[in-house]
Amino acid sequence: MRDKAKILLLNGPNLNLLGRREPEIYGYQTLNDIVTELMQQASDAGFTLEHLQSNAEFQLIDAIHATDAAFVVINPGGFTHTSVALRDALLGVDLPFIEIHLSNIHAREPFRHHSYLSDKAKGVIVGLGAQGYSFALAAAIRHLQQ
Repeated sequence: MRDKAKILLLNGPNLNLLGRREPEIYGYQTLNDIVTELMQQASDAGFTLEHLQSNAEFQLIDAIHATDAAFVVINPGGFTHTSVALRDALLGVDLPFIEIHLSNIHAREPFRHHSYLSDKAKGVIVGLGAQGYSFALAAAIRHLQQ
């Protein structure tokens, strides 16, 4: 049974390096800073936010399979452009999700322009830095409140 008050936040490979990995592209906030702010935002709205960051595709897939959350916010990182398996996991559990990227993937290298998830997402937020996470969470909360 899905918990209508729970949202799953997933972050893919290399996002554990936020704050020190190419800060001119990804910003100076750490993933912990971002997650802390999102936990408060969710709590203030009466929701629970569960978070997992993994550099291993199977761990993200296992988290999707096991969740009782009603919505997923996901920054798949490099798996955006490579992972049919991550797409299949999201479709397999029939969970609505928002895809998020810190940078504008459409203004970067051509291989970053394609996403295996975007066509199935409720929405996609790109290029707004860490603020994009807050927008995605607010949209997820609004979706679940309707």
